[in-house]
Amino acid sequence: MNTGEDTQGLRKIIDLTRLISLVILSIHFYIICYQAFREWHWTAVFTDRIIGNVAKTGFFNDPLRPKLAALLFLCISLLGAKGKKDEGIQRNSIGAYLICGLLIYFLSLLIFYLPAGNSVVAIGYMGITGAGYLLILTGGTWLSRLIKANLTKDIFNKDNETFPQEERLLENEYSINLPAKYNLNGKVRDSYINIINPHRSTAVLGLAGAGKWIFRGS
Repeated sequence: MNTGEDTQGLRKIIDLTRLISLVILSIHFYIICYQAFREWHWTAVFTDRIIGNVAKTGFFNDPLRPKLAALLFLCISLLGAKGKKDEGIQRNSIGAYLICGLLIYFLSLLIFYLPAGNSVVAIGYMGITGAGYLLILTGGTWLSRLIKANLTKDIFNKDNETFPQEERLLENEYSINLPAKYNLNGKVRDSYINIINPHRSTAVLGLAGAGKWIFRGS
């Protein structure tokens, strides 16, 4: 049974994995675009020392490796994505977002082959990679919600209009029983609107002269 603490713990895990993804991608940007950061005077001795120790691990030597790691942590964070159920989400839209996002995300490395300055290349690379990252995030979030919506059993029908209603006939000498029909899971079922005690909690509303006193006398 899910509790508030379980939900909060899951949310913290999701936020942590997404933060790790962003940290990896940020370190990758700093290392691969270091010349541009120096030109912008956005470097510091302390930061360079930390990033240098991280770079010594060899993990960031290959530009594809950190991008794959950031993408992996992003996918893990999307496994627990929640949000408002949107029945208008189309599979084609999800596929388009994911495919375009992946292509932009990985093919952004081609910008380093352009004959441009460090600043232009760095801004272009980080902007294009960030755009691909956001497209993957959007498509992955929709995909996660769609999968959960298909796997979760809902007592409501596909139009979210009806629910299981009273099908028993509950009657006594004062009861009012109105036969009815309703739709559940694509089937029309018989039901009853049972007013067990009409003398209790019954309100008669009307303007002055509408005949409320006559109704009471009858």
